[in-house]
Amino acid sequence: MTALGFLYPGHSAEDEYPRIEQLLGSDIRLDVVHTDIGEDAHRVDALLQMGSAERLAAGVEELRMSGADSVVWACTSGSFVYGWEGAHDQVRTLARTAGLPASSTSFAFVHAAREMGLERVAVGATYPDDVAALFAEFLRAGGVEVVGVRDSGIITAAEVGTWGEAEVFALARAADTPDAQALLLPDTALHTAAHIPALEKELGKPVLTANQVTVWEALRLADRRVNAPGLGALFAREPIVQV
Repeated sequence: MTALGFLYPGHSAEDEYPRIEQLLGSDIRLDVVHTDIGEDAHRVDALLQMGSAERLAAGVEELRMSGADSVVWACTSGSFVYGWEGAHDQVRTLARTAGLPASSTSFAFVHAAREMGLERVAVGATYPDDVAALFAEFLRAGGVEVVGVRDSGIITAAEVGTWGEAEVFALARAADTPDAQALLLPDTALHTAAHIPALEKELGKPVLTANQVTVWEALRLADRRVNAPGLGALFAREPIVQV
């Protein structure tokens, strides 16, 4: 059994994790611990507080007790808001506190893009424009060219969590550009796990979404690879038979 640990801020789309666990269809357990979201606002000052070392440390002991093999800060905006170097400091501190390999959703996007050989991506963000721009800057710092950014101006994760299939598809269509090799949807408050294959079929390209890449990153840290095409092209790269 491989146990993967996730620190998830508040309550918006945490039901993605049981769904993804089922889609993985393997001896993998996803353990989610909720951190204090503080003020629910896609605003730089609130996001810096949400991703503080103190907030993350508060959930670490529960994950250690669960036997987690790795831990990922399951929040995109609460990691890229620190910038490339600051986000590295954030996960280094988390790794030291947890005594486990650690990462964040922002790095998960960069690592997944590298894994798939993606050089040019489009971004469909739920965030306000200034926060969406910070994500694009983070991706560029990681060597990923951003050819288009579509923001949605939503302030709270709670509102994002109410979005259904129609809103997700509308954002994806609006954000995609012909020269993008993939589309990125970077909010862990957004429900996407049930829609990834259909989104990829409609757009004709890989779609990377926040909770999807977060789980992939935790698997990578635990040195596990799983074939789970129900989670899109990112999870269809491994042989069907696992050793």
